[in-house]
Amino acid sequence: MERGLEMGTLYRRPGSKQWMMGVVVAGRQHCKSAHTSNKRLARKMLSRWETEVFEGRFQLPKSNPPRFESWADDFLKTVSHPNTRRRYTSSVGKLKSQFKGLRLADISLDRIEEYKDARLASGTGPATVNRDLAVLRRMLRLAERKRFITRSPFVEVELLEERKHRHLPHIVTFEEEEKILAVAPPHIRALMVLILEIGMRSNREALVLKWENVDFVTTTIMVRESKTRAGVRNVPLSARCRAALLQWRGVVGPEFSAYVFPNVRHPDKPLKDIRRSWAKSLKDAGIGYFWVYNLRHTFASRLSSTGMSDLFVAQMMGHSTPSILQTYAKVIDEYRRDA
Repeated sequence: MERGLEMGTLYRRPGSKQWMMGVVVAGRQHCKSAHTSNKRLARKMLSRWETEVFEGRFQLPKSNPPRFESWADDFLKTVSHPNTRRRYTSSVGKLKSQFKGLRLADISLDRIEEYKDARLASGTGPATVNRDLAVLRRMLRLAERKRFITRSPFVEVELLEERKHRHLPHIVTFEEEEKILAVAPPHIRALMVLILEIGMRSNREALVLKWENVDFVTTTIMVRESKTRAGVRNVPLSARCRAALLQWRGVVGPEFSAYVFPNVRHPDKPLKDIRRSWAKSLKDAGIGYFWVYNLRHTFASRLSSTGMSDLFVAQMMGHSTPSILQTYAKVIDEYRRDA
């Protein structure tokens, strides 16, 4: 039990709306921000802090905490997956512009709310802002564990409502599928069938797929690179997909590159960007543009419409839980008319 604890106090610094908390431990005063302008909430935070001190769980933050830019760079080094690091780097760049020059302890609820308002005012969608906030939340949690700050202000931060702003995915009809396959170049045809039949992620799974992970004998595709751990899986190879890949292998096989979809100029590297060829295929088919990722939505919708359980569909798609299927599995028109 901590001895020498005196009653805590609340006060405000001149010109600031944020409440500060102060406690005296063993004759020494310690102060920190409550990260709120609500006095009632600040009193609750002070009471909790007093309890921590009384129970001996009081820890001082480390001296000379780093500034935000420096901590952001150190944080990115802790992210091991290259795709995740690339995603986080984009958010960190936006966060740096808002919190430039601040120490970690100076990042308060009000400053985070200002960041949200500024991003929304610039025309950025709620979903994108939430991705940035999620990165900031992870950064501050790690800073709290390392005792650079005493408490993360994200206890009071609410993420933006983004569902009502989402655009419904484009579920490809069988008629549209036939039109696209009729005019698309060979690599787009093979990729399209692969996603529609297997449900693979386009950039993080399909485009980095290697021939050694396609077993035409056991009709299995071994996904070894994915967005998440749940994405590393074995998926059955349908007869249609097997035929499409065998036809594509006759054009660009393992003798040319280890990758199923190689960069023609650099066969030792996978193809990274198909946006132009995908857009041209849609235009030639007379269909309005939609992201290739919608093929994955279509796979989930078609599979769900056959009566498969959500858990099975989630496992096929490489999700850890079936909860996200509400986003993917939209009933397509053909099955709605049949019902």
